[in-house]
Amino acid sequence: MVAEQIAFGVTAFAMAVGAVRIVTTKNIVHAALWLMLVLAGVAANFILLAGEFVAVVQVLIYIGAITVLFLFGIMLTRAPIGRSAALDHDRDQRIASLVVGLLIFGLLASVLAKQYGRVHIHPGPLQRTSDIAQSVFTQYVVPFEAISIVLLAALVGAVVLSRKELKDDAA
Repeated sequence: MVAEQIAFGVTAFAMAVGAVRIVTTKNIVHAALWLMLVLAGVAANFILLAGEFVAVVQVLIYIGAITVLFLFGIMLTRAPIGRSAALDHDRDQRIASLVVGLLIFGLLASVLAKQYGRVHIHPGPLQRTSDIAQSVFTQYVVPFEAISIVLLAALVGAVVLSRKELKDDAA
């Protein structure tokens, strides 16, 4: 049990550092790479909870596909990358965003503390892969398909924006 807690602590710390670096880095490509670290930490936590199937899906779908989709969208839109681009968009809202972030964290912490208090949460019974597949393709099929449509729309939007810039450059 102690080894699991240490592993969770290490992955939680790595995820927290990655999450902070996502929003503080000046380079959008680096932010996507920090996102990969956070998503890998989520997969590691699924492994700790004996959810190997969900961990593999996390790696394949989120780390493999979603992060590549983000990077593909960044490259297609030809967004300025680097410190010069970040300086143009810096609006000095750091203090306000810090206050709002701390308020949301306090609210979430108080709700979770009130709800769970000192209750120890134990993982439920292990499920087979067929049980998870049955759940995904019956009960959660609409959210599953909605996410795929949103991601497809984002990709099409990136292509449209990049083609519009190409036409503007040619004219």
